[in-house]
Amino acid sequence: MIDVRDPRVQDALRQACDELGLPLTYRGCVYPLLRDPEGEWPQCCGGGCFPCAQTLVDVAVRTLQLLGTPRTSPLTG
Repeated sequence: MIDVRDPRVQDALRQACDELGLPLTYRGCVYPLLRDPEGEWPQCCGGGCFPCAQTLVDVAVRTLQLLGTPRTSPLTG
């Protein structure tokens, strides 16, 4: 399990948020995905939510890539 408090994780998450345009105030929404990197992740509902679940997933995927531990489970949707 990834420790989201680890400075290395925080740096990667910050970079992923910057790259994908997710305001840092929403980074806590990505923590559950990082804690369960191979689990079932949410999909976009098409309702125009902000932040969109797909954006959170994209940020989590990018964070894991930056950490050198990419997700291996397929993303559905």
